[in-house]
Amino acid sequence: MTQTFDALIVNKHDEKFTVGIDRLSSKDLPEGEVLIRVHYSSVNYKDSLAAIPNGNIVKKYPFVPGIDLAGVVVSSDDSRFQEGDAVIATSYDIGVSHYGGYSEFARIPADWIVPLPKGLTLREAMIIGTAGFTAALSIQDLEQNHLSPQKGKVLVTGSTGGVGSFAVALLSSLGYEVEASTGKESEEDYLKGLGASSIVSRDKVYNGTLKALGKQEWAAAVDPVGGEPLASILSQLQNGGAVAVSGLTAGTKVPTSVFPFILRGIKLLGIDSVYCPMETRMKVWERLATDLKPANLEDFIHQEVTLHELPDALPTLLKGQVRGRTLVKISSNI
Repeated sequence: MTQTFDALIVNKHDEKFTVGIDRLSSKDLPEGEVLIRVHYSSVNYKDSLAAIPNGNIVKKYPFVPGIDLAGVVVSSDDSRFQEGDAVIATSYDIGVSHYGGYSEFARIPADWIVPLPKGLTLREAMIIGTAGFTAALSIQDLEQNHLSPQKGKVLVTGSTGGVGSFAVALLSSLGYEVEASTGKESEEDYLKGLGASSIVSRDKVYNGTLKALGKQEWAAAVDPVGGEPLASILSQLQNGGAVAVSGLTAGTKVPTSVFPFILRGIKLLGIDSVYCPMETRMKVWERLATDLKPANLEDFIHQEVTLHELPDALPTLLKGQVRGRTLVKISSNI
């Protein structure tokens, strides 16, 4: 392999914090059985937090962020993977305490790696990334709670974000009537283009007042927002409904009561895409390459940047300037 290669490095020393491209060698990479030449990565909320001084993501500096990566195996000490295999690696400790995808090469434990399913390219896998995987996992859990299109409308909150926009498109492709919630009136055409049947304001989901039980509005919800809006959703689900929650952008406290659970049989489903069991992880990726693969994947791209353009792109997610996904082209030789 190349003697040295480019990587995005975040570093913190005393009060000085830096984000920039530097050169690494294979000896700088952490332990793992599989060496991967990274072709693509993406930008997630965690990645943007890793690139600020007080993001509380990175525990030890210097560090290479990037919780998603897709590439080709260069060498492997594990029989499950061979040189030339196309693979995906997301979540676990990648980009948090284990050097991540913002590097031309990554060394990853074999137990964290998914073979690229037939029906997906490496580029498509990173358009989907953790955001699309989380949306698909949310839908799968809702289906296991007996959700079907005949049950009624499904609410998606944070619908212009990565998880939300994928949830809108995936649910629509499966025949669900999707109600997309957003605070951005200008995004109605974008959301309807993804498959939303109707657009509702954030105030309809949560107007600042919480009721123990409200009008039954939705059969289910995909919620990457959390906080008080989640409590409001729980009070407005139909009997036997469920909400799949995967985020906390509206806060960590959910001031609900027991009534939705014992009077309407509501279920609160926690979605953990980080330590999702490998058996489930592989099944979800297979679905993302088949029945859950959006026909309009390119529409999810907000921007595509190179590794060298990445330092300027990372802060935009925290400023609410992004809808959909930021794709990162890591290797210049593809």
